[in-house]
Formats: sequence, C-alpha cells, structure tokens
Amino acid sequence: MSRRPVGMDELVEHWTVLDDELELVAGKRGGTRLGFALPLKHYTRHGRFPRGRAEFPDEVVAFVARQMKVPAAEFDSYQWTGSTIEYHRTRIREHLGFRGCSAQDAEKLTA
Repeated sequence: MSRRPVGMDELVEHWTVLDDELELVAGKRGGTRLGFALPLKHYTRHGRFPRGRAEFPDEVVAFVARQMKVPAAEFDSYQWTGSTIEYHRTRIREHLGFRGCSAQDAEKLTA
C-alpha cells in the first residue's frame, strides 16, 4: 500500500512541536528525544499511540527530527517495547490530561 506524500501545510499544522511540548522533551537526547516527540505529536493528531515506526512517513520523521536537532535515522533505534516507551506514554497522557483505564473504570463501563 503506498502513502500519499505529506505536504508542508500538513507538516506545519500537525507536526510542529509547540513550546509546551518542547519542555517535555528537554533533557532527552538522540533517538529518545525524537522517540518522545513523534508519538506525542501522533497522539495529538490521531488520538492514540502509534504501533511502530511504520506509522510515520519519512517526511514526518525528517520534519520533527529537524525541530529536535536529531538525525532522522536515530528514530530507527527507538525501542517500541519496554520501560522507556511506557514512561513516555505516561508522560504524554499526563501532559494531554488523559490516564489509562483502571479496573474501576472498566467496571463502570460494564455497569
């Protein structure tokens, strides 16, 4: 399946890292910095976390990488399982005002 190219208007509108988001990536380096920024922007755009690298067109990775001052190739080393990505997801949810579903939430839904 081929993707349509991502235009500059879409890149600027949906993939520009905003000032408050830059504060979240402060202190992170290299692939981890980019690996935090891209899922953050993906979540704000799509309302869910990405499943992996394949969900990011190369134009998007390059655009965000330039903002993060990190080579785009470093995103390929980002780990999609483990404690780092779980921590990143928690921080992203907190920043956006969301939290994971608890057992109590599930009980309320089923009632």
